Amino acid sequence: MNGNYTVNSPQARFGTLLLVLLLALPVPAAAKKVSNAVLARQLFDRTYQMVFGPQGASLDYAVNIIGIYKTAGTIWYKGNKAKFVESRYAAWNDARTFYRVDKKKKTVEIHNPNSKKKDKYASKFEFKPDNYTYSLTGNRAENIISIDAKDGVDGIKHVKAVLDKQTGYPKSLKIKIAFFWTTVRISHFKPGGIDDGLFTFPRRQYASYEFIDKRPE
Repeated sequence: MNGNYTVNSPQARFGTLLLVLLLALPVPAAAKKVSNAVLARQLFDRTYQMVFGPQGASLDYAVNIIGIYKTAGTIWYKGNKAKFVESRYAAWNDARTFYRVDKKKKTVEIHNPNSKKKDKYASKFEFKPDNYTYSLTGNRAENIISIDAKDGVDGIKHVKAVLDKQTGYPKSLKIKIAFFWTTVRISHFKPGGIDDGLFTFPRRQYASYEFIDKRPE
């Protein structure tokens, strides 16, 4: 890992956002001697690999941004590839090209996969792990990891992840950016079993749409 992660919007962004949010595994007894902060960071790095490693992962999400914007969908990740599907929007990223579909406008935007222009919210969700402190709490049923921004850090200020203690899978997320909060409910999390064919854009399916090429950027 290079230590720099970018989190994306409720369309393209929330899949990348989840790398910040999927943060815990059951705490083994042997790890009790490790400091709370160190253990929390270790769990973060371990889960990042579970989500974005070569085996990939998928999940359903429901997003609520301070009650004024709501969306829900399914996202798939495998390494630097991604796909998401919602009622209005969908996107495919095969690591070479990013395609963003707007079903209402009947358009397909084409971007370079690393371009911030594909999502105007991307810069607000930039996350660098070393700019945060980590702590771990929980109860009989859940593990909770809290991430707090150090002084002077812009963008994400706080993240709280609630996870099933038995499986380590994420259940809900709460993220603070500036003065507003975003919550994410997660279900049907599944690590592994991701076919590379999922990330190939089905061009024939959208042959009647207007294609807007935003490259080069």
